[in-house]
Order: sequence, then C-alpha cells, then structure tokens
Amino acid sequence: MVTIEKLLKDAVKIIRQREFNNPLLDGELILSYLLQEDRIYLHLNRKKQVSKELAKEFYNLIEKRNDGYPLQYITKSQEFMGLTFYIEEGVLVPRPDTETLVEKVIKIANEKFSNKEIKILDIGTGSGAIGVSLAYYLKNSMVRAIDISSLAVEIANINAKKYNLSNINIVKGNIFQDIFENEKYHIVVSNPPYIEREEISSLQAEVSTFEPKLALDGGVDGLEYYRRIAEVFTKIYEREGVLSVEIGNKQKEAVEKIFTKTGLFSKIETDKDLSGNNRVITAYVNSELVPT
Repeated sequence: MVTIEKLLKDAVKIIRQREFNNPLLDGELILSYLLQEDRIYLHLNRKKQVSKELAKEFYNLIEKRNDGYPLQYITKSQEFMGLTFYIEEGVLVPRPDTETLVEKVIKIANEKFSNKEIKILDIGTGSGAIGVSLAYYLKNSMVRAIDISSLAVEIANINAKKYNLSNINIVKGNIFQDIFENEKYHIVVSNPPYIEREEISSLQAEVSTFEPKLALDGGVDGLEYYRRIAEVFTKIYEREGVLSVEIGNKQKEAVEKIFTKTGLFSKIETDKDLSGNNRVITAYVNSELVPT
C-alpha cells in the first residue's frame, strides 16, 4: 500500500517538465480522477493509503502523460465556458482561446437577434464545445452542429444530453460534399482546421502525436476550410446574417481577403484572445442584401 503523498511525489519525478505542463498539477488531476475526489481532498489526506490496483493504474497513466498523452484524454474532461465537457481521444481538446469565439457570438446574438429564435450553424463541432455552449447560454437559439467524424458527433451528443439541451441538433456532415441550401441561418460559426499541413509535425507532442489530424489540417496553406465555409455561407445566410470563425494569429489578412471576395459583407472585424493574438474574425452581411 502506498500513500497519496508518495504517488504525487513519484509523479513529479516521472513526468518531464515541458513548456505546456505542470508535473505536480498533472499528478494531482490524474489522481483526483482515479479517486473521484477533488484536489483539496488530496491535500487533506496526504497520508491516506490507496490500493495496489489504483496505484498501478496511476503509474500507468503517469507514464502515458510523460509521453505527451493529453491530460484531458486521461481524465475524460475539459472545462470550457464554465461547463465541463466529456472528452476522449479522437476529438480536439477545447482550448481557452476558443472561448473568445463563443463569447463573440453570444454578444452578437444578444445585440442583434434577442427578440427572435436565432438559427445557428456550428461547422466542425468536435466535442460540441462551441455548439453546446451556445445552446446552453442562448435559450432563444436553435443550433445545428455538424462534423465529419462519427465519433465527434457521438461525443457532442453526450455533452448536449449532459446539459439536457433540446435546442441543439448534432449531425454528421461534410461541408466539402453535402449540399447546404435548404436551411438558412442567422449565425454561422466555426473553429475549423487551420494549421498548415507541413506545420503539424512541429507542434507540441500533445497535439501533433495524439490529437486528430482531421481537426488540425487546414490544407497546404491552412486556409482550405475558410474558402469552403465562405462559399457555403453565401447559400445559407439569413437577412443580416453573421459569419464568425476562429483563426490562427497570422491569418487575419488572408481570411479577411477570402470573406471580402464574396461581396456579401458590409463589415469585417477582428477580436483578440486574452494573450493579445488575433483570434476571431466576424463578418456581417450587408443589410441591403436580401437572400434569394
């Protein structure tokens, strides 16, 4: 039998310190997950012994974490927009930066569409972080969330059911193949794959080795999805529609150019994330343009 204190000390010894991790915190979160207790419990019960079986599982997971396996895939969860999302390997881990996008859409919805049922399309929903958050915080919304991955659709549905949401519909869809003309939307939102293909291998191991390439690969120049999203949007926007997307911090001018080329928008604006990087581009349909 070993104590909680020994397990945490061993975790710090085993897990290599890297730019994006904290060995002690990682150890605490993994042990909290296994014990189904919070971190305060660990501090108040440092001398408490745990079973051999649990210790063995702990060391196995610590070794996986040391190899760069994402902590969120180990604990099966990630906080996002004040909600706790179920996560597993095969879907992109929601990032705090993406909260900038969700907050932007909520602000727009409350300012422009507060007096009506607002129809929102979330392209590439992954775990459902964006779509579920919008459905949760915008009670007057009807959200359709699509993803090409069957696993992503399954996990996003788990998260929608967790919060008992009836105003979100999550379906499998491919924006490069499926026809999007029947439904019209007030807001189209997306955090698309935007990493340049050759850059993926140079990302931190947590991302390049373990997260789904499908959710990262934005094509040769990283802009493939923005072109397609802009094209799809021209067919599905409601009057005074809005398109809002997350971008890489060096993609502002390129994405603005893609959106401007549609001839649809009267205003395009950029929001920065908390680190001061360009993170969200939002384009507003010219109010004089009426969809056919």
